[in-house]
Amino acid sequence: MKYLDAYRDPRVARGLLDQIHEAATRPWTVLEVCGGQAHNLVRFGTDRALPDGLELIHGPACPISITPSRAIDRVLSIAARPGVIVGAPGDLLRVPGTRGRETLLASRDSGADVREIYSPLDALALARKHPDREVIVLALGFETTAPAAAAAVLEAERLSLDNLAFLTSYYRLAPATEALLSAPDNRARAVLASGPVCAVTGFRDYEPIAARFRVPVVITGPEP
Repeated sequence: MKYLDAYRDPRVARGLLDQIHEAATRPWTVLEVCGGQAHNLVRFGTDRALPDGLELIHGPACPISITPSRAIDRVLSIAARPGVIVGAPGDLLRVPGTRGRETLLASRDSGADVREIYSPLDALALARKHPDREVIVLALGFETTAPAAAAAVLEAERLSLDNLAFLTSYYRLAPATEALLSAPDNRARAVLASGPVCAVTGFRDYEPIAARFRVPVVITGPEP
């Protein structure tokens, strides 16, 4: 864990905060698009340590929050079928669809076989353990989570599993960022792009965004 400790060194963080306080001479609004960034900025108190006038706007890159209600509705309908196992991320079990309070957690309490899985790859073990049942995985998010689903599909093909299917809901982060900056009431004057996403895609998607909107884009995080 020594590399992670280096990213959480309070002395380094304090020095960076001092530099930010010196540099921030006028109001400035920063859009941070990564859910991991938002989580850690709040968790470590970085947002409260920033100078007055430097505002952070939380962006769209949380796989749970961007999942459309219609995808929840569809997987709820699937979960109600006999002989089906539904696998979904734990955070999503409490997210309602369009029909009021109906959630996957409530569906499980009513008798549906809904399993919490960390990754689409976890569903491979379920499909192999229950060859007589259909395993449906709700796979969602941005560029960081799509590779795991692709790897699961390839492995299922290699294992000749025919009882595993994926209900996907994936989005690209750069177009979402561009849409936010294009909004008539946009106030963001800088962007903190997602380090995990750019580790998958590279950073070229953000070069035209920086040029078009004339905003600095920094690829960072989610560590402090």
